[in-house]
Amino acid sequence: MKAARANAHYSIHRPVANEYLVRERDRRRLRDLAKVVLVLAPVALALTGFTWIHLQVLDAGYQIDRLERSLHELKRQESRLRLEAAYLSNPSLIERRAVDELGMRAPTVDQVLFAEEVR
Repeated sequence: MKAARANAHYSIHRPVANEYLVRERDRRRLRDLAKVVLVLAPVALALTGFTWIHLQVLDAGYQIDRLERSLHELKRQESRLRLEAAYLSNPSLIERRAVDELGMRAPTVDQVLFAEEVR
């Protein structure tokens, strides 16, 4: 214990009043930071641009795929509708439907009016 006190005789306890001390800015540190930012900013900008372009290409590819599927479906629907129109425009089918569904019959001779009679 005596040895510890003997070594402590060089330190004098004084209150430190550093209220008025102002830390100086290290201008070299600021300059180095600016250099790093100037070097990394174009790299980050290039990577961001590359990523954006890549995402746009992917989005366009998905949109093309979606439109091709829609076109294929519309072509199938057009083919089906053309086949149905050809089927429904068959004169014998039209006559059969007129007779069966609408009850239409061929007119008798006394029901027919000729253009010469009307005048």
